[in-house]
Amino acid sequence: MKTWLPLCTGLLLASTISPAAFAQTPTSDGYVLDKVVQVSRHGVRPPTASNEKLLTKVTERHWPVWLVPFGNLTGHGYTGAVEMGRYRGEVLRSAGLIPKGCPQANQLLVHASPLQRTKATAQALLDGMFPGCGFQPTYVSGNLDPLFQANQMPFAALDPEKARAQILQALGGSVEAAQARYAPYEEQLKEVACLPGADCPYGKEKWTLVQNAKGRFSIKGLSAGANMGEVFRLEYSQGLPLDKVAFGHARTAAEVSSLMVLTKAKYDFLNDIPYIASRGASELMNQISLELKQGTSLAGKADPSTPPDVPLMLLVAHDTNISYLRTMLGFGWKLGDYIENNIPPVGTLQFERYKEAKTGEYFLRIAFEAQSMDQIRRLAPLSGTEKPLKADFESAKDCRKTSVGLLCPLKEAMSKVDQNIDPTALTPYTFQ
Repeated sequence: MKTWLPLCTGLLLASTISPAAFAQTPTSDGYVLDKVVQVSRHGVRPPTASNEKLLTKVTERHWPVWLVPFGNLTGHGYTGAVEMGRYRGEVLRSAGLIPKGCPQANQLLVHASPLQRTKATAQALLDGMFPGCGFQPTYVSGNLDPLFQANQMPFAALDPEKARAQILQALGGSVEAAQARYAPYEEQLKEVACLPGADCPYGKEKWTLVQNAKGRFSIKGLSAGANMGEVFRLEYSQGLPLDKVAFGHARTAAEVSSLMVLTKAKYDFLNDIPYIASRGASELMNQISLELKQGTSLAGKADPSTPPDVPLMLLVAHDTNISYLRTMLGFGWKLGDYIENNIPPVGTLQFERYKEAKTGEYFLRIAFEAQSMDQIRRLAPLSGTEKPLKADFESAKDCRKTSVGLLCPLKEAMSKVDQNIDPTALTPYTFQ
């Protein structure tokens, strides 16, 4: 069986090291931040080339021109990610997890999905967290990393009948019934995206559940509306003039979110499916779990697939990855003007391990954090009362409300993290 080896174009290849690399001061209520694993989505990008082609075809209309190649991180997106990195660095320094200035490279593991937008976002987060330190993320060569693209690889292939059954259940029994329920939202998008009086093709296609050559399911007919809502949100977040955002039909963040109902439907029907999520993200969740257990009684025997024991592991991925992890955990959120369970640019799923100073017991905080749509649009500095939106997850019984958020006993919380890892959807993986 192949062992996957991420390659590095900079540094940040971590060796085994105790996370307690420098003195840490307990919070006022007695907790010390001991380890952090965070999984972040890439920043603002234009539509991908395939999405641009599809949307132009179904609306028979020219869409706004972006100044970077389709799917690449924009300069605005880079700047927004730098600010999120600066803010997270400030939080982690205040907690004593990372030092002031430049830490040693082996205190970090920063690894990105191999697409340009994720690699560039990882660099932006590093530039914000550690300005002037010259750190660079690692990533595999080629376009497929089993940590992030497991859903396109044979080792995590789906049983088509099992996947189809769960998708149909989420649809409410049939694709036809779901399309009928969502017809008003298709009509809304048609009015927004098609020229007045034009008889454009959008909304006329019958929804059809299909599986591609790599085994991934999609719903033909729904894809255009789902992508349309996401592109409108990206236009607003990028700071395009309001008469360009959704062709002038969305002048506030709330109005943008009202056009994303079909975007959420796509995730409800295709990503937030327990079986599909477990197959697609067990490899990623397993690496998170192995990292969080290191240095505790929960740690198993080390093997080549065990990641380096570092205070900070930063993984930069895609909304698909985070939606799978969210589903495996059973974690839901509603942040600000975003639609329920939305994963904005640079939205981050955080796993923070704390140690209680007086007892030595470990706790885990699981949270999701993201800049608001307007903060990204304005490139707002995250300081004072201008903070990111966040939601905590109650991952176990006997969780505690503390000054740092909701802390849950580590052993019970890790049972929640591990509960949906599918051992048949794992492959050997090494961060070297």
